[in-house]
Amino acid sequence: MKIDERDYRDMFTELEKYEKRGINILLDGYHASALQIVTAHMIKEEGTYMRDYVISHDGSIEELGFTDINEHDRAGTAP
Repeated sequence: MKIDERDYRDMFTELEKYEKRGINILLDGYHASALQIVTAHMIKEEGTYMRDYVISHDGSIEELGFTDINEHDRAGTAP
């Protein structure tokens, strides 16, 4: 599935809102900015990132992680 430029802008806007709320965003286990996440999606020729939300006891999002699930398949390991 090809993502167009508008989808990337929408993703950046969404992730930027999380950043402004102080929510940690991770890319393959490392802290990343909204721009870094979107850039990773843009340069990735093949592959899919899985979102992983960490929810607090009160139901709010504490952390948002992106994991390259195809990288783990190529390595023969699970995320």
